[in-house]
Amino acid sequence: MLCATSRLLAARTATALPAQPRGRGPGARCRRRELHFPGHPELDLDDFLTGRLARPSVPVGRRAILRRGRMPPAVGGGPARSELRPRRGRCGPQTARVVGPDETAKPAARSRKRPGWGSRHFEAAGRWALLALVTLLSFATRFHRLDEPPHVCWDETHFGKMGSYYINRTFFFDVHPPLGKMLIGLAGYLSGYDGTFLFQKPGDKYEHHNYMGMRGFCAFLGSLLVPFAYLIVLELSNSLPAALLTAALLTFDTGCLTLSQYILLDPILMFFIMAAMLSMVKHNSCANRPFSAPWWFWLSLTGINLAGALGVKFVGLFIILQVGWNTISDLWHLFGDLSLSVVTVGKHLTARILCLIVLPLTLYTATYAVHFMVLNKSGPGDGFFSSAFQARLSGNNLHNASIPEHLAYGSVITVKNLRMAIGYLHSHRHLYPEGIGARQQQVTTYLHKDYNNLWIIKKHNTNADPLDPSLPVEFVRHGDIIRLEHKETSRNLHSHYHEAPLTRKHYQVTGYGINGTGDSNDFWRIEVVNRKFGNRIKVLRSRIRLIHLVTGCVLGSSGKVLPKWGWEQLEVTCTPYLKETLNSIWNVEDHINPKLPNISLDVLQPSFPEVLLESHMVMIRGNNGLKPKDNEFTSKPWHWPVNYQGLRFSGINDTDFRVYLLGNPVVWWLNLLSIALYLLLGSIIAVAVQRGAHLPAEVEGLSQVLLRGGGQLLLGWILHYFPFFLMGRILYFHHYFPAMLFSSMLTGILWDTLLRLWAWSLASSSLARGLYVVGNLSLLLGTAYR
Repeated sequence: MLCATSRLLAARTATALPAQPRGRGPGARCRRRELHFPGHPELDLDDFLTGRLARPSVPVGRRAILRRGRMPPAVGGGPARSELRPRRGRCGPQTARVVGPDETAKPAARSRKRPGWGSRHFEAAGRWALLALVTLLSFATRFHRLDEPPHVCWDETHFGKMGSYYINRTFFFDVHPPLGKMLIGLAGYLSGYDGTFLFQKPGDKYEHHNYMGMRGFCAFLGSLLVPFAYLIVLELSNSLPAALLTAALLTFDTGCLTLSQYILLDPILMFFIMAAMLSMVKHNSCANRPFSAPWWFWLSLTGINLAGALGVKFVGLFIILQVGWNTISDLWHLFGDLSLSVVTVGKHLTARILCLIVLPLTLYTATYAVHFMVLNKSGPGDGFFSSAFQARLSGNNLHNASIPEHLAYGSVITVKNLRMAIGYLHSHRHLYPEGIGARQQQVTTYLHKDYNNLWIIKKHNTNADPLDPSLPVEFVRHGDIIRLEHKETSRNLHSHYHEAPLTRKHYQVTGYGINGTGDSNDFWRIEVVNRKFGNRIKVLRSRIRLIHLVTGCVLGSSGKVLPKWGWEQLEVTCTPYLKETLNSIWNVEDHINPKLPNISLDVLQPSFPEVLLESHMVMIRGNNGLKPKDNEFTSKPWHWPVNYQGLRFSGINDTDFRVYLLGNPVVWWLNLLSIALYLLLGSIIAVAVQRGAHLPAEVEGLSQVLLRGGGQLLLGWILHYFPFFLMGRILYFHHYFPAMLFSSMLTGILWDTLLRLWAWSLASSSLARGLYVVGNLSLLLGTAYR
């Protein structure tokens, strides 16, 4: 194609003067180079492309040459040419300027004829009308049969339940940041939902509960994805057909439609991602008016949307990386512009720091402040957090509590691991199965409050009851030899040289003995980290280790999830490696001893920065520890672009209302083909430009659209897809949909560019226009096929 365009350029410019050199001054930044025709100084490239050049006044020999350069007008009233919109005010469409011999004789012919106010107004009205049509169609498809099925579908059981927690102000734990769930809860509250539905499992009937507000909110944000994509592509390519094709791809994709109709975080996340992308490209288009009101508006809105994306899911970090790369590139070009002073460059840098770093971080932190302020009641998430954190939750046994300050023999205690999301030392009557060490009582860690977390601390060499009123209180001190007896089963905490169930070279920990009577393997030395021997042990504040007296190993938790026989609780081991880690450090949380005076725990409540840091550590650990459940369909990242396997949202039996998440094969396979074609064509063009190949004006303009606009979208697809190959957590098909949005926008730009190049290369203008229109209509109609 490059050879053909070069030959056409030679024919087209046979009678033209050479192209003018590019300027470097401020006036040359956004200059559009023009094309004038001999004998027609009043006509320009627009007249030439749209066929307004008068045929009788053109010499016959030159008419055939001019016909080859005609381009079909954009469908829907868009521009007939395919020019690059000026980016950052520095490099507008740098198409070659070809002038005729009459230009030197008639200087007045240099001023091109500009369209009148009426035509511009009509074109703008047409664009707004198409945007309204695209938006209306998107809302119609997303809200169609939104109430079906009238029962819980897939992850609605999680996010609908969490919306109820916000309404009831009940604290919970989730691996995602709180903004999306807060918005779902707010939508339910404003629509009249009272937060009483349990959301226990998929398939539960909603009955009289008002769930439409939460579904409607997600569908509303999902519906806006289509007009956002339309505007992004229109801004990057200045082509209505490309924008319409992108809108059609997303409107008629069954995957995007399905994902937008249920109470999920995905439509909220994709809304903020697309809003951030749109704000970024809008801000780029305002770069020739720095520090103006629109410039500040779009820059600030970009920062707000970045905070929203990260506040819904941590994968919002990917769009932050994209905006960051765009910002660094922009600042680098500004730094190289010698017409700008250092002070001006410093102002640009300061503005981006304020709007893209300080503002998003402030808003992101504010969402957590609201989150902790609303969820002030004890709930199912307490056990994931530290004892000091739990003391701030109303209804928790540590809230406004008074407990004995120092540990004494005979006290009933709970022992909590200091590593986040490990939980409490726990035991139950179930035994380890055959072949898993000694067949004795299981000892695990458990994240939730439970009576099986209670232990009695006793002396190692006596069975006397320390709570006997006739005996004096004896405090436990650093370095004492103790025995921990499980309160519910009366078995002692025990270890021996048998290997742990999951962790090699660690020893097994069990419950052993009858009514507290065991053997020497039940003895542990209690040590306080960084304390001297003889010091008392303080509840909540002392960081303790339990050293097994016989083997010398340290009690800890590996954090590994046990199989079904261990009730999917976490493994407890005795590690021979004595290095201090959070896995082997514990603290005493609950403390019951009627012989001791109590103190208030209000002084132990953590500050907001401490709470914020702890919540992030718990979320990150919980995210990495997600494992698939039985009979659950998971997938691998390479499955996603080929639409290999979907997700069942609803319907196990043939009589149920069945919902299955799967993309439109035409859309997804076209997107995959487009990525491959873009890499090939983009590489050819980039190599040709780098080697100094002289491209025709039209090809150069289209190439810039493809490389710059398409490059932004390809980067978005890469950032939102390839990091999943590095993740060790469980992955699902729906994780690909943010990347799918970028691949669909890239498809719109690529095929519009290919059709324009194809039409431009044809000699017959009528045939070129016909093929261009037919090609676009075929793609638009093909996307609706399912």
